[in-house]
Amino acid sequence: MKIEVDKNFVKLGRSWGMIIPPWFFQVLNIDPKTDKATLSIENDSIVIKKQ
Repeated sequence: MKIEVDKNFVKLGRSWGMIIPPWFFQVLNIDPKTDKATLSIENDSIVIKKQ
């Protein structure tokens, strides 16, 4: 499955972030309140994996 969503970065205090729509978590079966994730960089991509 390949889903592409164009998102802009938003300023969050001293950091930058992206607002992730709820359906994105549903597709990946992730509960953002309880699940943890690992972020990594592969080539020129940020990869987010559920732990």
